[in-house]
Amino acid sequence: MAAFIQKLFKNRKTVSLESQKASEKPQSNQPTEEDNRQQLRQQQERQLGASPEPSALAALAIEGVTSAIRLQAASQLNQEEHLQAVLKQAKGRDKSVYQTVKQSLQILKEQQASEAATQHRITELVGQAQDQARSEDTKLYEARLNALQDHWQSVENKASAEQTQQFLQAVHQIRERQKQLDETRQEEQRHLDQKQQRQETLELLQQTLNQLKAAVPSGLPSESALDALQKTQENRWLEATRDTQVEKQEQKQYEQAMLALRNYLGAVRRLNLARPQISELESNDTDSAQAAAKALLQEVAWPQEFPLPQALADLRALAGKPRTQPASDGTREQQQANVAALNTTLPKLEAALEAKQFRESRQLLKTAQNQFQALDDRHRKNVQAKMQLLAGQFRELSDWQGFATEPKQVSLCEQMEYLAEQPMEPEAKAERIKELQNEWRELGGSSDRTLWNRFKAASDQAYEPCKAYFEAKADLKQANLHKREAICEELERFLAQADWTSIDWKGAERIHQTARQEWKAAWPVDFRDNRQVQKRFDDLLKNLERPLDEERQKNEAAKQAIVERAQALIDHEPLQEAMDQAKALQSEWKRIGITRHREDRKLWQAFRQACDQIFERRDAQRSAQQQATEKADADARAVVAKYRDLGTEADEALINEAKTELKPLADMPLSRPVRGEVQDLRQHLTELGQRKKLKARLDNWKTLIKERVSGALAPEQVPSNWQNLVNGATSLTGRDLVIRAEIVAGQETPDSDQGRRMEIQVQRLAEGLGGGDQTSPEQELERLIALWCLHPEMNEQSAEHAGRLVQALESRLQH
Repeated sequence: MAAFIQKLFKNRKTVSLESQKASEKPQSNQPTEEDNRQQLRQQQERQLGASPEPSALAALAIEGVTSAIRLQAASQLNQEEHLQAVLKQAKGRDKSVYQTVKQSLQILKEQQASEAATQHRITELVGQAQDQARSEDTKLYEARLNALQDHWQSVENKASAEQTQQFLQAVHQIRERQKQLDETRQEEQRHLDQKQQRQETLELLQQTLNQLKAAVPSGLPSESALDALQKTQENRWLEATRDTQVEKQEQKQYEQAMLALRNYLGAVRRLNLARPQISELESNDTDSAQAAAKALLQEVAWPQEFPLPQALADLRALAGKPRTQPASDGTREQQQANVAALNTTLPKLEAALEAKQFRESRQLLKTAQNQFQALDDRHRKNVQAKMQLLAGQFRELSDWQGFATEPKQVSLCEQMEYLAEQPMEPEAKAERIKELQNEWRELGGSSDRTLWNRFKAASDQAYEPCKAYFEAKADLKQANLHKREAICEELERFLAQADWTSIDWKGAERIHQTARQEWKAAWPVDFRDNRQVQKRFDDLLKNLERPLDEERQKNEAAKQAIVERAQALIDHEPLQEAMDQAKALQSEWKRIGITRHREDRKLWQAFRQACDQIFERRDAQRSAQQQATEKADADARAVVAKYRDLGTEADEALINEAKTELKPLADMPLSRPVRGEVQDLRQHLTELGQRKKLKARLDNWKTLIKERVSGALAPEQVPSNWQNLVNGATSLTGRDLVIRAEIVAGQETPDSDQGRRMEIQVQRLAEGLGGGDQTSPEQELERLIALWCLHPEMNEQSAEHAGRLVQALESRLQH
């Protein structure tokens, strides 16, 4: 595409050159160059207004006659390949177009990066949902699901239908798993509660029996209390053993305890009934009374493991040992009821079979078989033959029914199995499943249980993804409806509280944009439920948009006035004043509130173009200043290179010459680095002069030091201030003076004087701590030399000491 744009530019340039050559021919009827330019400008403006192709826009962005055409064409480009091509062509040619295209590319890249990040986030969320659906880790299961759904809401509108289905299916699986986990926990808790109830029942029964066995014979427990205890514990055990696993030992323990309690309760009842007779026998001591007592003992049949009540003990003493009597068990009434129910069902079954009613016959036969199984062997023999006859008739009816419908039902099974394997949109698949199930019902079902199980299993398999989709979609629709209602409530609250005279317009605009985005994101919703809330939202949005539009129009007018003021500054003088006012206009522009995006972009381009023209004048001035600076730098570097290597051997005339050539450079427009080099050279020359003067002084001092070895010096031979340095000074030996000079100058001292040097250093340290005068090393050396030359009490001024003093001076000079 870039090559195509370049070729297009080349052809355009060729045409332009040919037009130029033609215009140069001396023909009186040819239009002028200005006319051709005007015509081309009009043609390009019409082309821009006709929504041209991106390639044509790219060409206009580079070859447009005016900067406005180029800028408008560049601002309309939105494809990366065209933007890249124009960016490459505009670099160094058109700054406004280059900046506009560069900004558009940046925005495009940010959008692409944002979309890529969103897609990556969607993929992550789908993967996390699927991982949780498969994971065995149930810790914080529901909390993780809620977090996933909250994150999904922020990216749902960017997800594809397939991604949405995958996420919703995973959410459904997670919910099913959560449901199973809850049911499992509830079931486990139920079993634990039942086990606890059974344990408590056994403990209560055992405790009661123990109390009864340990009771005194003189009193008996209340019959009604024992009866209530028995019934409550029987019901409690029944509930505690319903739909749960009970160990054989536990069940045996209960049956033994409850049997013992029943036997005891029965004996108490019989004893209470026999008390009047026992009272009569106690007053009669005849043989007939003894026989009656034996009969009463057998009738009461008191359990041996419990203490014998006093009344029975007296009765036993009267009659002797009691005899036990087996209990009777009667089920005759129940059997008669079962026979009656079966006799009622069989005629109905016969009538249904004669009418060829397959469904009714199947249900009645099942009922009759259940009733038949409830009979004992004696009653079964009376109806067994008739049951076999009716069952055979039903098999014949089933065979006839299956012969007619079986091929069609097999075909429906095959279609359903094929449908289960096909990846289809959930709604389309659900519709097809419903059609096949209706066809199956129209065939009247199937007597072949295997065939029915096959069709049902295929139906369940086919509907499984649809089930997850529709359940999740229903939940999502309801949740989105609640979100939309909440959005309307927030808008109503905002509009009711808004003070349009002092409102934050940008905040109000963000509320408007956020409401629209959140409304769009709250999708899908049920159409019927959404009608009222949609109308409510539209009315609220209009009430919010009305003052926003008024404020936008007012702000657009203010920005238009700023554009006109900026255009008036393009040729304004002085330039600095124009730039300052342009910067002030930019700050004023930023303070203006909300506007329409399209109108604001047009106004901004016009304002930016005017500001660019103002600052282009500054760039031109800076370019001239840069050229002057480069020339001044070159001249200054030549001077610096000429004199930077001067040393102490240079004479005074050469140093003065260098200073003379440096003076004009102070007023030249030098760059900062070069100005620093010039300043360094100027400082170097100053220090060089000072060092030369110091060297001359030190040379004079060395001469005086050597002359003093030969004899005393006259005051006029030494500097005038030395006498002041000597007056009042303490006398030193030549050795100590030289050591002090070596310490000040940083010069090594011979080994023979190292001990003395240490003593002097300690002494100097004590003098410094005492707060003595602080002098520089040069001043200290000068004072020592003055003492050497003028102090009347100075001794040990040998040639050796003089030589060491001179070396100390030379060492200091090198520093």
